[in-house]
Amino acid sequence: MRASGRWCGVVAVVGAVACGGEVPGEPEQHLGEQEAPLAVPNGTNLNGTNLNGTNLNGTNLNGKDLNGKDLNGDQLAGTLVSVDYAGARSDARLLRGWGAWWQGTFDAVWLEGSVFQGRLRGRSVSGLEFQHARFTGNLGHGQKVDLRVDAITPGSAASPDVWTYRVSYRAPRDGRWYPLCRDASGQPADAIPVAGRWDYRQGLPGMGGAKYDDPRTFTFACEGAAIAKCIRFGYKPWASVEGVSLAAHHQACTRLIRADYCGDGTSHTVNGQWVNIIDALGVQQDTESWALEAEWDTEGARCFTDHNRSHAPVSCPGVRMKTQCGTPEAFSTGTLLRSETP
Repeated sequence: MRASGRWCGVVAVVGAVACGGEVPGEPEQHLGEQEAPLAVPNGTNLNGTNLNGTNLNGTNLNGKDLNGKDLNGDQLAGTLVSVDYAGARSDARLLRGWGAWWQGTFDAVWLEGSVFQGRLRGRSVSGLEFQHARFTGNLGHGQKVDLRVDAITPGSAASPDVWTYRVSYRAPRDGRWYPLCRDASGQPADAIPVAGRWDYRQGLPGMGGAKYDDPRTFTFACEGAAIAKCIRFGYKPWASVEGVSLAAHHQACTRLIRADYCGDGTSHTVNGQWVNIIDALGVQQDTESWALEAEWDTEGARCFTDHNRSHAPVSCPGVRMKTQCGTPEAFSTGTLLRSETP
């Protein structure tokens, strides 16, 4: 971890969870720590110019949310902090022409990229065969919630491994089904499943905003919030570039998009501000002549300048940071991403 910095009111928004092909039951690893509720609602400007396009380089809109608004909505009565692989069930009777042998509890479920894979009654199942599947979600206060996959959209030619899912949850209060994710206008939105889970708490250095590679759980990352947004920027946590895993870059991106300078889960920006993201792998390249804001790794900002997205002074007590930002050797000494603002 690291220490304080300074501020300046300028411009930039959001998101939040990682993947692999593991089958549940292996020991947990982590990049950060724990769980708890989101406190910030989605804003109105969550979709930047490069969010869904084929050209992922250049300027992007930042955001405050690690994951979607309805993940701690009134009906859900708590934050959905993770989803279990174990106990997932196929409801294939809703799929025309499928026999009874497609119904029941999966023998095993896991993710490859954002595509579900599994075994059911000794048969291999994957992809679209998970339509109408049921999962069990874990709320921050320890209760469970039923989840249902209502629709599945395969990946595009440009990103064949990024599949999206329309998911509903059964509200504990009235037993009705509601969209898990909504866009800025309140309409149902898709989610990208990502292996592992995040800690949604704020103000906890080393824990708030942290990512855990827990092979027993995954996250439904709502489109438009930081976890999914960073995947759309090209930082797919299950992928690699020239042999370098993008898992750490994805986690650093969730810190960057939310301006979580202190690495404690607290966002210091407002939705809809512009930010230019740069890395040494060529996933995001420098296309603007903007001023340097900060350097980032999985734990937050390694340093940040006065030219940042906060609208109030930022202090990170007890967090040790680099004394200088923007040094030529930054990417070779631990910096994963750099951010610039207009």
